[in-house]
Parts: sequence; structure tokens; C-alpha cells
Amino acid sequence: MGAKILLCDDNQELLVLLSRLVEQQGWTPVAVGRGKSAIDAIPVEQPAAAVVDVLLPDMMGYDVGAALRKANIPFIFMTGVFKGGRAAADARAQHGAVAYFEKPFDSQKLVDALRGLVPAAAPASASSRRFSAPPPPPPLDEKTDFDVELGVDSDEPVDAMELTGKVILTEDGKVSAVLKGDTITAGPISAPARAPARPGPSLPSAEVRKQATDLSRTEGSLHDNLPELITAFYLAQQTGELTVQKGKVKKSIYFEKGRPVFAISNLVTDRFWPFLVRVGKISNGQLELCAAAAEKTGRRTGDVLVEMGLLKDTEKLYYVAQQVKAIVYSVFGWEEGQYRLHFTDRAAKEAIKVDLHPAHLIIRGIKKLYKPERLYRLLAADDRLVPTQQPAYSLHEVELERWEAELLPQIDGSRSMADLIALTQRPEHAVYGFLYGMVALKILERS
Repeated sequence: MGAKILLCDDNQELLVLLSRLVEQQGWTPVAVGRGKSAIDAIPVEQPAAAVVDVLLPDMMGYDVGAALRKANIPFIFMTGVFKGGRAAADARAQHGAVAYFEKPFDSQKLVDALRGLVPAAAPASASSRRFSAPPPPPPLDEKTDFDVELGVDSDEPVDAMELTGKVILTEDGKVSAVLKGDTITAGPISAPARAPARPGPSLPSAEVRKQATDLSRTEGSLHDNLPELITAFYLAQQTGELTVQKGKVKKSIYFEKGRPVFAISNLVTDRFWPFLVRVGKISNGQLELCAAAAEKTGRRTGDVLVEMGLLKDTEKLYYVAQQVKAIVYSVFGWEEGQYRLHFTDRAAKEAIKVDLHPAHLIIRGIKKLYKPERLYRLLAADDRLVPTQQPAYSLHEVELERWEAELLPQIDGSRSMADLIALTQRPEHAVYGFLYGMVALKILERS
């Protein structure tokens, strides 16, 4: 059994991600969400080291640090609030922390800091894991049943989705191109659409995509926690992928240093050809002609589309990027399913990567895909909101409409949701979408 690492943070999705990182080093994670649980675990679990959030729901992490110090257990602090050189120096000098990480932090540096305290070992067996948070699965191999070339249909209707006309592409983590077009709408689908058996050319690196995550054993349930899972990647600046599954449908979002950059899906309606039909770029009749020509000649779909004058060569990149955005946003519409984390860098092998800031993605995804009844379930009319003490994102990272920016200073816990809606004189579902988006970003919270 590998050495135990105590992990304490009230963000359950971040706990799961950190637990997976710890397990990959051969250590056994002991994950808890409250300070008292961490203190109680010290004599029972006898961890070799600990990582503790400074601001916990029931006490300050400094109190947990004091208990760890008394037990001669080295520990690392992480925080999203107390930032700056003075806070880090005090954490070391006054509280005995061996390292201090500000959120978002480089997860690899955190692992390196733990390696300096506890030697890495062989991966822990399933029977040796001790968790208060949901346990992660064993390390993945490259074998998988996720094959995007074997498309599946879904019996569920697909709602219309509006996509902004601006697309930012990246290369080596830097902006490589900004493509602009008109705002496009991917039309609704009332019944499963069929696409040609041949994969569309817009999904590059087919051999890489075949190796996406197998969900035969899952990390946890997907309910309303997609924003938190995306934020966990962001806070840890983690490279990897988040794969979600509902029935036969699987979708993977690729992350590069905490930012979503690519997505794949085995759903037929998410493929390039049906996507072009949904956005009105080609008709179903033209799709059939292209499919027949591609099948007969063995040529790539994109080449046939260009040859027939249905798609300009310069447009392919733009529509592929929009297709990726549509796949990512579509997952926000899921209210159930399963998820799994994986940390291999498959995004590096993709020729096309989009720049999706997690804060923009989350709030837009909620506004676009959360139905009113879902929002009303998540926020009650008498709920009162206040600014959170530990926001996951800075306010300047969120794109706000004018009325949203004017509303924020009025949110101090003195007004209910019903009061705020009356104050804005905006459609109820629009106010709910914005405010729950801010809750999901952990900029606001219920008082």
C-alpha cells in the first residue's frame, strides 16, 4: 500500500481530480471536505503528508495545519483567497507549511512538492484506497471502446443552439488565429439523423481519437456538476480530458493546462456533415450527393465539399471549430450521466484547437442549455445571494452584459431572487441563467 496523502478541500470535483493525481504517483489519497474530518483522520489514517485548503466550510485550514504540525506530518496549503508573498511567507513561518499554492495552480508543481516529502511508489491497488470523496478508478490503459467512427444515434431530440461567430484557435498555448463570421444557429433535431458511415474529415487525428477514455468504470455521476468539473481542471491547470456518458452516447472534452481546447463525440448528429446541415451550410440533398461521391471515389469529405463548391477551403477550419464548440456546449444540456477523468495529453496531437476560457464556457453553457425548469430547481425564488469569499474566477474573466454588470452591486443578501428579477425588469429565465451562472463560477453563493 502506498503512503497516504490527506487531501482537504470543500470542492468535491477538485478533490476527485487531486485524488487521481495522487493515485498516479502510487500514493493512497484520503480525501475529505471539512476541517474537522481532516483532523479526525490524522490519528486514524496517519498520512505521510497533506494538502489543505486555507478556507474551509467549518474552520480555517490553519487549524488543520496546527493538528498536522503537532503530529509531525508535513503539509502544503492551497488557497483561492489569501494571495501574495506575505500570505505565503506567513503560511510557512507562522503555520509551518512546507509550500503554498494559489488557485489556480500548476498541478505538476504540486505533485513535485509532494514528491519532495513522500517518495512515489507503485500505483495503489483498489483494495488499499481510503476515500471520503468518490474513489477514482485505477489508471487507464490505451484500450478503449470509444470509437467515434462507430457512430450512435440518440432517441432524445436535440434543441437549437446559437453559436457566436468568433472562433479563436490556439497553437502551443498561444493564439494562432482569430476567425470571424456571422452568429450561426445549429437547428433542432426532432429525430435521430443518419450520417454516412465514412467519418467526416473535420475530425482530425482519427487514430488518436479512437483512444479516448473507456467509461466501463466511471469516476462519478454527472448531474449539475459539469461546471465544477471544468473548474477543477482550471484550478489545477491540468492537462487531460473529461469524458461523459449517457446511455450509448459518449463525449470527451480535451483540456490543455486547464483550458478546454477540443471535443469529440460518438453521436451521429455531432459529426461534421450533419453539423453543416444543422447550421444551414448544406442541405440534406447536398449531403447525400457528397456522401455518394466520397464513397464512390474514396476521397475525403472535405475535398468533395470544396470541389462541389459547397464549402470554401478557407471555411473548413471555421466550421470545424464551431463543431467543436457545439459538442462542448451540448453537454451542458445533460442532467444525468457519468463522468471520468483522464490525464494523457491527447489535445497535443490535434491539428485544430479552440480557445475556450472556462469562465466564458460555463456561463454561456448555462445560459444556452439550461432549461427554465432546471434553473428554477437550482435556485429558489426566496434564495438570497452574496459574493463568495473564495471565487473560482476573477470578475474580469467573465463577459457581462450591461444589465448584468449593473445588477451585481445590488447582490448583497438583502434581496431574494424574486426581488432581483423585479429590479432588472428582464425575463425571469434570463435572470436565473445569469445568476446561476455566477453561482456555478463560485463568484456568488447562497447566503
